[in-house]
Amino acid sequence: MHALSAALVLLAAAAGEPVKIGVYGPFTGGSAGMGVSMRNGVRLAADEINASGGVLGRKVELVERDDEAKNEKGGQIMQELLEKERVVAVLGPINTGVADAALRYPNEKKVPELVNVSAGAKVNELFDVYGKDNYVFRIAAGDLIQSEMIVSEAVQRRGLKKPALLCDDTNYGQNGRAKMEKALEKRGVKAVYVGKFKLKDTDMTAQLQDARGAGADVLLVYGIGPELAAVANSMERIGWRVPMIGSWTLSMSAFINNAGKNGNGATMPQTFIEAGASTPKQLAFLEAYWKKFNEKPIAVAVAAAQGYDSMYLIKMAIEQAGSTEGPKIKAALENLLQTYQGVTGTYTKPFSPTDHEAVKAEHVVMGVVKDGVVTPPAK
Repeated sequence: MHALSAALVLLAAAAGEPVKIGVYGPFTGGSAGMGVSMRNGVRLAADEINASGGVLGRKVELVERDDEAKNEKGGQIMQELLEKERVVAVLGPINTGVADAALRYPNEKKVPELVNVSAGAKVNELFDVYGKDNYVFRIAAGDLIQSEMIVSEAVQRRGLKKPALLCDDTNYGQNGRAKMEKALEKRGVKAVYVGKFKLKDTDMTAQLQDARGAGADVLLVYGIGPELAAVANSMERIGWRVPMIGSWTLSMSAFINNAGKNGNGATMPQTFIEAGASTPKQLAFLEAYWKKFNEKPIAVAVAAAQGYDSMYLIKMAIEQAGSTEGPKIKAALENLLQTYQGVTGTYTKPFSPTDHEAVKAEHVVMGVVKDGVVTPPAK
């Protein structure tokens, strides 16, 4: 009788405890624009959820950690979130290297992680390692989708057949390079030049002169905002004008602001374009975000929108599962019964037991930088 009473007391206490969700990304350092925008999107969604009654009648509590875009911190933070904080799900991260260092832990602890920005993080590839016990999901345009769209834009839509590839030397940049080379090969095209650069490099003159010397008619790039701006500025410096098409990160304010007029025409895959918002969900999201964070335009709108949607997908899964147990949340994610009308798109059964990628090609469009703003593709 005493044991039963104690169990009931514990259950009653648990019922009132918050639902703890881990959120990690770079909130300081060179990648902070992406991390803070993602975190803000998650915070906005969590505030809305709590204002409408929470999850299973309990408040959502975000447990946030700054990984500073340092690979070694990925594993440390993930272990802390899972073992010390006992979060029921994790949202993030931003950087591929950080993800690679961390993703074994949610699978070992059977706690779902919804990757909401990292395009290079292993997701479906983890089925080969963990079988059906893969607890990693993604709502972002992965490298495979991005590379196909980048190459298709250059080769098929624009008819350019002498691409130069210029990518940063991180896991992210080199994953993108490899996938772009495969996408080119499928179309019978080979890059006339392949180069790379390091984070914090500010002068890409040598690489660009080599690319121009090789006869390149388009520059395909993979990196993050500050260095991509250095590419655009270096192109202007040497007077070389060919189209720049690349990773979604060409939409970052760190690219747009640093490149200025030299960024005009840069083209990239986008799951959400702030200037092209049209659905009631998108417009409501923007109004709420601008008001809450006093930021217009959003520093990295894609990261903010995907962060927001990731929180709502986790909420839906927990409510469908009727539980905060990891295996039950995972099973619900793999068979969501409700359609989610999100900021980045409409998702009907976004995941399955064999496919943990929510974003498909139909959720992505090519944005273009024009006078400091990412604009939707011309109709």
